[in-house]
Amino acid sequence: MPPSAPATSKRGSAKAATERVAGIALTHPDRVLWEGQGITKRDLARYHEAVAGHLLPHAANRPLTLVRCPGGSGTSCFFAKHPWAGLDPAVEAVRVGDDEAVAVRDPAGLVALVQAGVLEIHPWGATLADPERPDRLVIDLDPAEDVGFDAVRAAALEVRGRLEAAGLVGFLKTTGGKGLHVVAPLVPRAGWEEARAFAAALAGSMEHDAPSRFTHASRKAERTGRIFVDYLRNTRGATAVAPYSPRARPGAPVATPLAWDELTPGLRPGDLTVATVPARLAGSTRDPWEGFAAAARPLPTSLERGATPRSSRSPPPPASRGGASRGA
Repeated sequence: MPPSAPATSKRGSAKAATERVAGIALTHPDRVLWEGQGITKRDLARYHEAVAGHLLPHAANRPLTLVRCPGGSGTSCFFAKHPWAGLDPAVEAVRVGDDEAVAVRDPAGLVALVQAGVLEIHPWGATLADPERPDRLVIDLDPAEDVGFDAVRAAALEVRGRLEAAGLVGFLKTTGGKGLHVVAPLVPRAGWEEARAFAAALAGSMEHDAPSRFTHASRKAERTGRIFVDYLRNTRGATAVAPYSPRARPGAPVATPLAWDELTPGLRPGDLTVATVPARLAGSTRDPWEGFAAAARPLPTSLERGATPRSSRSPPPPASRGGASRGA
């Protein structure tokens, strides 16, 4: 179980009880969270301190679903959506309608999540200030085990073209798994039902146009050889992994925003990890999601204009092949 008491645990050493990152006391900072990489609790806290300026615009002031792995990624993990005992003041208990949720607002909140054993952060697609109207549309491309990453790349370009034809701007990120997310910022006017209907229409149109490549059916038995165009992230209470959130998977992968010109045959999502992403950001001359908020558009009332993508954005995929472990 994760420590539920403040950082004055009599069982830990003085160093373990008093080491601080972003003002948050970390107990057992040397605990290894990803065995294969030797990444510790301290390392993860410092990672969040380093990327907070990029992660928080997409995760702060939103209801969160968290993946807690108190013993590290190789141990038992569980989802947490509600406040827990011993909640650090930097992690806020909030009301969303009739339910309780947790939220963070600053780097201290991110590090407090690390102290609570959180490895993954999955925010709502709406803010606490306006929880009934989403401010982003998420299309999650989740390939079957026998579908190679080149096919996923082609699918992302196709989604981008369809969104652009409908008047929306698509932003790209890896998921920390085998898939990709294409995310369109929205002016928060439409409700969840409208957002889900639009996303479902987009997914359905892709399956209609290329049924051998795509499915929007959630049943795994129907996904073999195809990419699941998951529109269900656009449902009230559903979440998608945050940009720059680590994943509780071997290798410590990170869901990483990309520029579209990075979507090349040489892209290796597995190289984007807790160990490498801070240096990528520090050495970058641009934020791949710069202008995300400014690109927000109202949700179109229908997909009619987006039914057919620009062919230049949608090259046919190569033959399917096996790849890394699945999951979005």
